[in-house]
Amino acid sequence: MYKTLYTVLVSFLTISVATGLTAAEYKGPNLSGQTVSIAGPWLTGDEENFDKVNAYFEKATGAKVDYAGSDSFEQQIVIDIKAGSPPNLAAFPQPGLAANMAAIGGLVPLGNDMENWVKNNYAAGPSWVDLGTYPDKNGNDQFYGFFYNVNVKSLVWYVPENFEAGGYEIPKTMEELIALSDQIVKDGGTPWCIGLGSGDATGWPATDWVEDIMLRTQTPDVYDGWVANTVKFNDPRVVNAIETFGKFAKNNDYVEGGSRAVGATDFRDSPKGMFTVPPKCYMHRQASFIPAFFPKGVEVGTDADFFYFPAFEAKAAQLGNPVLGGGTLMAITKDSPATREYMKYLQHPKSHEIWMSGKGFLTPHKGVDLNAYSSGILRKQGEILQNATTFRFDGSDLMPGAIGAGSFWSQMVFYVSGASAQKVADHIQKSWDAIKSIQVNLDPILFGAVEQPPHPPLSIPKVL
Repeated sequence: MYKTLYTVLVSFLTISVATGLTAAEYKGPNLSGQTVSIAGPWLTGDEENFDKVNAYFEKATGAKVDYAGSDSFEQQIVIDIKAGSPPNLAAFPQPGLAANMAAIGGLVPLGNDMENWVKNNYAAGPSWVDLGTYPDKNGNDQFYGFFYNVNVKSLVWYVPENFEAGGYEIPKTMEELIALSDQIVKDGGTPWCIGLGSGDATGWPATDWVEDIMLRTQTPDVYDGWVANTVKFNDPRVVNAIETFGKFAKNNDYVEGGSRAVGATDFRDSPKGMFTVPPKCYMHRQASFIPAFFPKGVEVGTDADFFYFPAFEAKAAQLGNPVLGGGTLMAITKDSPATREYMKYLQHPKSHEIWMSGKGFLTPHKGVDLNAYSSGILRKQGEILQNATTFRFDGSDLMPGAIGAGSFWSQMVFYVSGASAQKVADHIQKSWDAIKSIQVNLDPILFGAVEQPPHPPLSIPKVL
């Protein structure tokens, strides 16, 4: 009996020390009469879920939370900060915009305690600190951004029935994924459906492939340098990542319709080949939103499922399990005691589990109950986040719009159409060099504040 009680006590203390919090209900101080204003991009269903998160804080503290969601948040927050009338908190959908605001003194540092908490309590914690750390107006790095609600891109979708019929196992490494692709070809099938078409945004799905491959072949600092162009786009390491993508997309045996069809196939139509009888393809690499474009009646988790886009076994010791994705970060734009307490609230598992029980929310918080997710699909994605050793934001979303939503997109179409990786990488680097002189002559805040639109859509679909 005593041994059992001792074991339970040790386990409880271990959890408490690891998270800094118990798994109990959040209980804050009395903040009656105080208000926390928050601005962000969440609307409709997301806003309803976030309202529930805020209602819990209000009940626990007596404070009032005033959230204003807007589809023009990115523009409005710049105006509000420059005018000296920002909300207490802002939910930034992109680190680049937050960094721009930090550079003009528009954000308040979260402090070392919060930074250390994230390192210790978020899976791949140092990655989240890196993504939330920016130079202040004096050029000194400060921790500003607390990530809250993220998404996962490193996914490969498949039809379990097709895998079962073919006798195929879920690959655990990139080497196994390539071997599986070869086996499917040997069996007379086509392993992949890939489509880059997206109207004016044609080409963007290829950038996700290249970003994922960069994280599986290079260290995070090289990835960061590539995004910032301190590692040139035509660097051999980047060219290698493009060529690795080409081993899938430019292999006529690997992709439905052959390589020439890749650039012409709409990304929304490309996964449909998995659901034909017999299947036109067996796998589709795409982010968590893609079920929104599956054929009507397809039940995710039964008729379709996913696995982690695996890392190279040969690189595992060095690179671990990297994950590509996106997300929103909370930053203080006007400080107050109630605002600081709200940030403490976001450290508590409860502030995550409330939204987890709805839709459209993933978290790397190691202290949450994974059973709080509203579906098995979301839980599996949450587990991928929990197992990540490195997390990095979508690279093209962080690049200047003329690159990330311009030459990078268009040149990847040229690449799958027959151009060499070196040629397209050289072209993208030339376009990057060309805009550097333009940036010097523009207001850097205005230039960087209006980012290119995110790859449509980045949020987790409401069907999950």
